[in-house]
Amino acid sequence: MLRGTAREAAAEFFGTFILIVFGVGVVAQTVLSQNAAGSQLGINIGWGLAVMLGIYTAAGVSGAHLNPAVTVALAVHRQFPWNKVLPYAAAQTAGAFVAAAAVYVTYREAFTVFDGGTRLVEGATATAGVFATYPQAYLSLAGGFVDQVMGTMLLMAGVMAVTDQKNVAPPAWLTAPLVGALVVAIGVAFGFNAGYAINPARDLGPRLFTAIAGWGPGVFTAGGGWWWVPVVAPCVGAILGAWLYDAFINKHHVAPEAGR
Repeated sequence: MLRGTAREAAAEFFGTFILIVFGVGVVAQTVLSQNAAGSQLGINIGWGLAVMLGIYTAAGVSGAHLNPAVTVALAVHRQFPWNKVLPYAAAQTAGAFVAAAAVYVTYREAFTVFDGGTRLVEGATATAGVFATYPQAYLSLAGGFVDQVMGTMLLMAGVMAVTDQKNVAPPAWLTAPLVGALVVAIGVAFGFNAGYAINPARDLGPRLFTAIAGWGPGVFTAGGGWWWVPVVAPCVGAILGAWLYDAFINKHHVAPEAGR
């Protein structure tokens, strides 16, 4: 039986696996069917449901961070132990990597029908974007950085809100659906620029898989070397989102006995 940090990291691994296997799966179904079995809205809803299921999977053991940016922000603002940050982040990234592999194995023949067996990062039959995010042609790295900071800031502030017991937080069993709905909201509002990764593990794990599974080093050079933006910017955004929630809400709660 696993104990301590190993037990929590295992939960983060499997919770992130559940999140990514459904999230990447819905993108694969949509892209490979050429929208016949999916849509952009379906992708947004699928990712929201994926987040909900991942949280339900891991919350009772590890807290279901499922996102290195969330883990870092909680270490900065909520005294989450810093010595657990790296094990959590490694487990989350590994879970995302394995989930990407699972989706690929399941849809391998569909990939071959779609792209003729040539795995491309760019072009009409590119499929690297099934697994990781890539920016629109107009988006600069600076613009993409802002995009990822904004999306993850909103995510983290929302997570703080729905888990704040001094506010009007819902019962614990409702947290997962609400965070899932939050991800849907971010997707429908801020998904156009670069696919709203808002999670370093969600992007880096599958990107590493594609690098070794046939897409090659182009997954790291595409978009002007885009790959580092959804790794670094979400950490900045999550720290900022938690700080904003504390600055505007958490630090101003009135003690119950003092009234409002």
